[in-house]
Amino acid sequence: MKLVITMSRRYGTGASIIAEELSQKLGIPVYDKAYIEEQLSGHKYENEADAIRKLAENPCIILGRCASDILKDRLDVFNIFIRADKEDRIQRIMKKDGLDYEQAREKVERTDEKRSAYYHEHTGRTWGDVNDYHMILDTSKLGVENCANILMQYFKEMDYI
Repeated sequence: MKLVITMSRRYGTGASIIAEELSQKLGIPVYDKAYIEEQLSGHKYENEADAIRKLAENPCIILGRCASDILKDRLDVFNIFIRADKEDRIQRIMKKDGLDYEQAREKVERTDEKRSAYYHEHTGRTWGDVNDYHMILDTSKLGVENCANILMQYFKEMDYI
């Protein structure tokens, strides 16, 4: 498999769970904000875009960090956006972080605002624009637990794996 997967997501959708499951099924690593920042702090790369380009030289999954835009001209990149209904995301964050409803709602809204601003600042475009992704998965409708299998089925059908 020579596929690089980028996964953008709204906060609280369960995308990191999907990425980890997909990583195990495909036998490829997942790189997230913390990993990429660690690479930068170790001065291995000049900036995030350079780090992402270098990591994408081999099959992997990259969570967020504008990777879909940074790698947009590559034919071996598959861009996914994970969404879910706001109420489902709030409930997931309440359970995951032990927050009450209002705290979880504020965290979901604040994190989405930060992600949107980050994406716009680095790309000049709107975060979550359907034109930027090959596939959009809705975990409210499909279930977090089903998304990795849906992706695997698609990758097999398309001979990516």
